[in-house]
Amino acid sequence: MNESPFNTSQAYAAHLDNNDPLSTYREQFVIDDDDLLYMDGNSLGRLPKASISVLEKVIRQDWGRRLIRSWGEGWYDAPIQLGNKIGQLIGADEGQVIVGDSTTVNFYKAICAALDSNSERKKIISDVHNFPTDVYTIDGIIKTLSRSYTLQLVGTQDGITPDLDELDASLDEHTALLVLSTPTFKSGYLYDMAAITKKAHRCGALVLWDLCHSAGVIPLELDDWGVDLAVGCTYKYLNGGPGSPAFLYIRRDLQNKMRSPIQGWWGHKSPFDFDLDYAPADGIRRFLAGTPPILSTLAVEPAVDMILAAGIESIRQKSIGLSTYLIQLCDAVLQPLGFELGSPREPEFRGSHVSLKHADAYRISQSMIKDMQIIPDFREPDNIRLGLAPLYTSYQEVWCTIMRMQKIMEEGFYKKHTQQRSTVR
Repeated sequence: MNESPFNTSQAYAAHLDNNDPLSTYREQFVIDDDDLLYMDGNSLGRLPKASISVLEKVIRQDWGRRLIRSWGEGWYDAPIQLGNKIGQLIGADEGQVIVGDSTTVNFYKAICAALDSNSERKKIISDVHNFPTDVYTIDGIIKTLSRSYTLQLVGTQDGITPDLDELDASLDEHTALLVLSTPTFKSGYLYDMAAITKKAHRCGALVLWDLCHSAGVIPLELDDWGVDLAVGCTYKYLNGGPGSPAFLYIRRDLQNKMRSPIQGWWGHKSPFDFDLDYAPADGIRRFLAGTPPILSTLAVEPAVDMILAAGIESIRQKSIGLSTYLIQLCDAVLQPLGFELGSPREPEFRGSHVSLKHADAYRISQSMIKDMQIIPDFREPDNIRLGLAPLYTSYQEVWCTIMRMQKIMEEGFYKKHTQQRSTVR
């Protein structure tokens, strides 16, 4: 990309777009309203045009004509085959990733399997930045299995960065499992996964990573880093659609040593023998449970293929470019209007969303949606998250977002909106 000095003009944003090697990928997504600024790809990715064709074929041909025969014509192996493709995005060799069930269900399976394999230890560590469902799942497992387990949540010094000294001090001979998200869902803080995993292993603990905000947008090397287990969703940067199934990674040497707590027929060694005695399949397949949701599973593949074609390193480079540009604009335009940065400034510690903090963040976010055709998301108590999906987010979209936010503040549009929270926000 040709470099030129930063300035707040739209011409500068256009210059960045004109020098963006990934700019043509935007045309491969459904965008039917050019005035709508979609800044929520970190919650639900846009629809790839290719997914429409795939679903139409699966519905009309595979389901409509081939009917149940389609199970033997590709459906049965879809969770493994798609898992292998996702494995390429997260640095995992074949046979270590499966697709199926929700993120929460996969966390339940992974946490139970890890605790069962490390049963003499009774401490689980997470942090206050973790996504709540991860913590809820741990808490529910503790209540179900045994009150002897404890959960320790590592704190934060600034509301953005976890307290890494406290994390180091917490890892000891009693630790069974460390569960962390990277990047964190509010601030976007990006852990050094390799270093943290190594520290946990030194004390004999297993590590489970939440990759929901990193898969498809941040280069990952799970095998090289020695990661034990990981879970990620497919509806954010993998663009699989609302409620599309999650994926589960378990390192190859651990798979046959671990037991899935949900012994469903799809994880049986010979599911179509219909034997009443459960015999787990070899390898990662044993962590499947019930019949996979084929329509939503196959809808994930087009975007995964697109990401593989674009290259995860190129995607990461643009992600850093977009977030750096957004922060520069925020400093110049929004900081004088009461906004503070709620994400790390250093790009190596930042994921692909930027959190902006303001005392009136909820009303501002409502004005963004209802007055200014911007879709961000709001996270309590004062965070407006702007998700940057490099395959379809442009620099000019970022520029327009910040300028419209400036107008909201200077003309007081946000003041007409209530502080009363809606159910979905």
